[in-house]
Amino acid sequence: MLLWVGLGNPGAKYAGNRHNVGFMAIDAVAGYYHFDSEKSRFNSLVRDGVIDFNGQAQRVLALKPQTFMNDSGPAVQKFMQFYKIPPGRLTVFYDEIDLIPGKVRHKSGGGIAGHNGLRSIRQHVGEGFHRIRIGIGHPGHKEKVPGHVLSDFAKSEQVWVNDVLNALARSADLLAAGEADKYQTRVNLMAPPPGKTRRNDR
Repeated sequence: MLLWVGLGNPGAKYAGNRHNVGFMAIDAVAGYYHFDSEKSRFNSLVRDGVIDFNGQAQRVLALKPQTFMNDSGPAVQKFMQFYKIPPGRLTVFYDEIDLIPGKVRHKSGGGIAGHNGLRSIRQHVGEGFHRIRIGIGHPGHKEKVPGHVLSDFAKSEQVWVNDVLNALARSADLLAAGEADKYQTRVNLMAPPPGKTRRNDR
């Protein structure tokens, strides 16, 4: 079993925020692969499903903690303890201000670059989990970061946002198969950052 966690803040007020792109990614994946209906458990919303890669089925739990971004760790820890999921089978999808808008990068371990959601998860489950970093760009000045991440994507950004979410979902069979680097490559080819050359095939 794999646990895939999207980070964000609960409630309609935050639904379109850049900070919630992790929630958006999890919804896109679960919808594309027709996971079961959303259930509330352990202070989270969770969907259960199966992703097939070359005839090999992998069960995936798609999780959205409902405890607000800065306290995501306890909810993730409860699922990992209940299902006996080790950190190496946990992948967290989240917004990354240090990547240009639309850029996607895989990372395993390492620093958290000031991301409070990651800090909470690391405090509760330790190191060694995987990360899918989704670039939202930096506003240019440190004091502008809170307003930037807690504001909605602009209308002009919706095309690349939708393209990235679609690519994250359509390529998730590679991630389920443990091919995270190939997953990163395919996503960026399918949905390159604005201004880059697009490739429509898989």
